[in-house]
Amino acid sequence: MTDITFCEKKFRFRYKAAAVIIEEGALAFMTNPNEDYFYPLGGAVQLGETSEEAILREIKEETGQDYEIDRLLFIHENFFQQSSGKLAGLNCHEISFYYLMKSKGQQFPSFSAAETVEWIPLDRMDEYQAYPNFLAKLVSTQPTGIKRVITKDEKHTILSL
Repeated sequence: MTDITFCEKKFRFRYKAAAVIIEEGALAFMTNPNEDYFYPLGGAVQLGETSEEAILREIKEETGQDYEIDRLLFIHENFFQQSSGKLAGLNCHEISFYYLMKSKGQQFPSFSAAETVEWIPLDRMDEYQAYPNFLAKLVSTQPTGIKRVITKDEKHTILSL
């Protein structure tokens, strides 16, 4: 299948699904040897795939785990630029659906050395370079309903739907 990602001149768009997995008071993030920060589990939605199907597939691919979706937590429209890495020099626009997953009651280990799981305690999130950086605040309040978050120029606007 084909990821819903495209580039046009200096712009890049990506449609993503991401998982919010909380086990034992910690939030699951991913990292890899090429990055100096942490990011949520998930990835691009593929053509012909729902965001729900995408996140279940991505969790399985990245961790070897099977999880169930609890609910859609928020939609994030993110505009950003990176000064280094594979996205350097691009104006990026992502739309991500973040799903809260049903807890299994225990953390799981990394599945691959290429991309590892890092369990970051919710009460210590500010000590890590983890993105999106508003995630811990939004998750700790467990809002009812679905939120919409717009990030532009590193400023976050949180709206209720």
